[in-house]
Amino acid sequence: MGLLLRPLALRLLALTFPLVARGFPDETLEKAAKSEGYCSRILRAQGTRREGYNEFSLRVEGDPEFYKPGNSYRVTLSAATPAYFRGFTLIALKEGKEGDKEEDHAGTFQIIDEEETQFMSNCPVAVTESTPRRRTRIQVFWTAPPAGTGCVILKASIVQKRIIYFQDEGSLTKKICEHDSASEGATDKPILDCCACGTAKYRLTFYGNWSEKTHPKDFPRRTNHWSAIIGGSHSKNYILWEYGGYASEGVKQVAELGSPVKMEEEIRQQSDEVLTVIKAKAQWPAWQPLNVRAAPSAEFSVDRHRHLMSFLTMLGPSPDWNVGLSAEDLCTKDCGWVQKVVQDLIPWDAGTDSGVTYESPNKPTVPQEKIRPLTSLDHPQSPFYDPEGGSIKLVARVVIERIARKGEQCNIVPDNIDDIVADLAPEEKEEDDTPETCIYSNWSPWSACSSSTCEKGKRMRQRMLKAQLDLSVPCPDTQDFQPCMGPGCSDEDGSTCMMSDWITWSPCSVSCGMGTRSRERYVKQFPEDGSMCKVPTEETEKCVVNEECSPSSCLVTEWGEWDECSASCGSGTKRRHRMIKMTPADGSLCKAETTEAEKCMMPECHTIPCLLSPWSEWSDCSVTCGKGMRTRQRMLKSAAELGDCNEELEQVEKCMLPECPIDCELTEWSQWSECNTSCGKGHMIRTRMIKMEPQFGGTACPETVQRSKCRVRKCLRGPGLEKRRWKEAREKRRSEQAKKSTEGEQYPVCRLKPWTAWTECSALCGGGIQERYMMVKKRSKTTQFTSCKDKKELRACNVHPC
Repeated sequence: MGLLLRPLALRLLALTFPLVARGFPDETLEKAAKSEGYCSRILRAQGTRREGYNEFSLRVEGDPEFYKPGNSYRVTLSAATPAYFRGFTLIALKEGKEGDKEEDHAGTFQIIDEEETQFMSNCPVAVTESTPRRRTRIQVFWTAPPAGTGCVILKASIVQKRIIYFQDEGSLTKKICEHDSASEGATDKPILDCCACGTAKYRLTFYGNWSEKTHPKDFPRRTNHWSAIIGGSHSKNYILWEYGGYASEGVKQVAELGSPVKMEEEIRQQSDEVLTVIKAKAQWPAWQPLNVRAAPSAEFSVDRHRHLMSFLTMLGPSPDWNVGLSAEDLCTKDCGWVQKVVQDLIPWDAGTDSGVTYESPNKPTVPQEKIRPLTSLDHPQSPFYDPEGGSIKLVARVVIERIARKGEQCNIVPDNIDDIVADLAPEEKEEDDTPETCIYSNWSPWSACSSSTCEKGKRMRQRMLKAQLDLSVPCPDTQDFQPCMGPGCSDEDGSTCMMSDWITWSPCSVSCGMGTRSRERYVKQFPEDGSMCKVPTEETEKCVVNEECSPSSCLVTEWGEWDECSASCGSGTKRRHRMIKMTPADGSLCKAETTEAEKCMMPECHTIPCLLSPWSEWSDCSVTCGKGMRTRQRMLKSAAELGDCNEELEQVEKCMLPECPIDCELTEWSQWSECNTSCGKGHMIRTRMIKMEPQFGGTACPETVQRSKCRVRKCLRGPGLEKRRWKEAREKRRSEQAKKSTEGEQYPVCRLKPWTAWTECSALCGGGIQERYMMVKKRSKTTQFTSCKDKKELRACNVHPC
């Protein structure tokens, strides 16, 4: 069987060889095709066939081996550089079918870019080019057929220059089969009942690998972080989140805002199905070496009824991107507990915001979409985009390790000695059967209730094991639990009927026209007095889908949001789009419009004062230390005729760097002190004071005390001689004083008062100064003694180090 584009080929060949194609105009070809049967002319056409030719490739987003009925997939047809193609055909056939009947075709295609692709006029199930020109890549959506269709073969033809390429097997053919229970992934496999005994305790450790080095495209340098981790160990009756499901309000708030508050409230409302709430702190920034900051971790417990664990954390900033695990089963088939789980994580989309970049503005997804993993082909502006469609680089890793087991284990693997020590929450007990050989402290007060509403919760108290007199007799655990409800709720009211929240509305009962939809809630706790619950458990309302229905009508989605106006000023156009969900039942063409355009008016161009570029990055600080200034600029982009621009083009702000170093400051040196001996060799000192201590790494202070040698007259040897010399010196001084006294009577001289006492030392340690004075007592009036002045002496003191 060959898949070729005879009408397209001839149209293209007519461009190159007009004489050959002159006898086959488009209208004639289309009529001929219709007369020969349903798409039969395309399928029976023959052309050049190249086995193993990989210059062109057909690819389905994510390279899945299986499709889920009703799901949409992005299909890409591309040429490897430097190749290109002028035209193409793309169809989807049920395996083993020839394609000459309508029922041989599987699923439906949806056009993404009308300027590039269109449905074939003579074969509306096939997609072809809008205009024959050089191109290297096209994309369309393909919606998988209903359940029971089986395997589907996607086939493509390529027209390049004068050659038409087709492959039955190879890069232009893709086989994809229906998703069934045998091919379900880890998140879709049925959760089995757990047969393990006792309880187990685990530690979850989260390692974030998302950084500018691993994901450089548009990486948000200033605000990157992981939000607080939130999750729980739970039963299979409660699922926090899952692929293919819809995000709850709690999941939405984590995904968009990074807030775990609502999610924790939802988890605690399921207290009967949840054993442990898992919480760990946020990480700012998203990545740091482990020697700087330890990876966040949390401990949790599981038992036979609640043996699954789930968690999530937001990758921020982002529209609604997260990572996490969903319903990870920690119970083994041989009735034991998993020893260790290591999972590498990729980001997933919560389906609540339509942004495509890290810092896209808030754009709610209406209607809300299902949770799905992000891929490298989601959007060209996505930071994870890869035109080759490769796998997204991993952004995180989670390690879950079993740290202890409690109670009798019923699996064939024996406990080791390290597994037997754990302080896990026990079953609630009605009686205290504490052995006399176990000595405990008193019970602590009861904790606050785990439920803040009138839903049933738990509260806990603890005690400490002080002594165990008989090691052969086990001691009960140190924690005790009790059911409770939030403040203001009466636990004694026997007629209270506790209800769950309303479950989301069911799909409309019809696919076309007026129908009904319903929603339910259930009784969480019946009245203790045995009475019946009288509150309604089901609601119904009318719903309308495609009001005007007929066999020739097609089902379409709701209109999407309007695109931005094509003009920044003056008159422009804006568009919005919708998709075809189902083609008409009678096989006719779908006449519903999938694109709608209308005019939009922006402010008049001449009234726009100026168009400015974004602000540049802040400059470096004007100083290398201390307080300085930094600046940033932007440029005027608008044309001169639009008027003057009064907006500031430069901004200045203060910046503060680490304090500048301050060097040590000292006073001048003091005078040298007197020699410390009356004869022979000695020393004298001088000092200086510290005016400013060094700060912020400034130069340290040098020495503040200096010593210098001094030499007084030579000391005499022998006590007799020395005594005689002292006597001679004393007599000499007396004779000189007597002479001065006699002369003073005849000639008045300078008379001084005795020396004052030394002042207090100027420092307690490290070298100080003392002073003393000799004041003039009587000064001669004659000019001969005008040099008579007060005297002052200095000496060092307290020279010992501080």
